[in-house]
Amino acid sequence: MMRIGVTTLINGEPDLTVCCQASQAEEALSEIPKCSPDLVITDLTMPGHGGLEFIKDVKGLYPNLRVLVVSMHDEMLHAVRALRAGARGYLMKEAGGEKMLEAIRKVLDGQVYVSEKMSARILENVSGRKPRGSTSGIEKLSDREFEVFQLIGQGKSTREIAKELNLSPKTVEVHRSHIKAKLELKDATSLIRHAVRWVETQKAES
Repeated sequence: MMRIGVTTLINGEPDLTVCCQASQAEEALSEIPKCSPDLVITDLTMPGHGGLEFIKDVKGLYPNLRVLVVSMHDEMLHAVRALRAGARGYLMKEAGGEKMLEAIRKVLDGQVYVSEKMSARILENVSGRKPRGSTSGIEKLSDREFEVFQLIGQGKSTREIAKELNLSPKTVEVHRSHIKAKLELKDATSLIRHAVRWVETQKAES
């Protein structure tokens, strides 16, 4: 439904056309060489592959292809990670159609698009000031660890996380161990409790 809405919005513009669509990362990577897009619009949540890893795959295979993330996830927590992965813009779904078209045109024009609030946050970080709303150590996690942490907070088991991120259960356990160390959590129960509380807090703030 989201793709249909975005497609209708874009195709209603005289200078923009949706040339192909995909429901998951693997399909998208196979479609890109067939339709040669100037811009890929992606979410961060998709079946069978993490959104950040998908962005990295796209940039690794097609360095000049621009990527715009349109997601429900709070940009204060995800935009910088997406930009580091190679995206050229981040827009929250709630921003609406007018902002989406603005973001698309800016990214196609070679600019980086984030909201004014996010832009101010990035400038705070660059200037060396500690940003408001610290994420309590979450920024220490790598992108993959961050994805695993979120899924733990959603109540998913190691096997479920492995399936969703296309990893082995052993690899997920290694990530869990690294997360515990970085967040200074003593055991698996503490990790689950911390992750669930963090996810619930983000939902409440959103």
